[in-house]
Amino acid sequence: MGSTSDDWVGVLAAAGIFVVLIVIVWQVAATWRARLAAAREKQYQELAEKCARLLEENAELQRRTVAELTHVREATAAMEKMMREVG
Repeated sequence: MGSTSDDWVGVLAAAGIFVVLIVIVWQVAATWRARLAAAREKQYQELAEKCARLLEENAELQRRTVAELTHVREATAAMEKMMREVG
């Protein structure tokens, strides 16, 4: 009888160690996945900030282009008026 109970103790100890190892591996994998997700989130945030900055720069360039075009149109209109008056 003593040998059967020793066998069960060994089986339970092995099962317990196996369960602990599974939990450790599971937690390491979960930590690794969380770090990857955090890294992706950081890259996404950096990309979003870069896009916002580029959109602002693009809007500023568009405003300057419109202002310059308006100035060119006014200058052209003034030159046309002057040429009509002279000619």
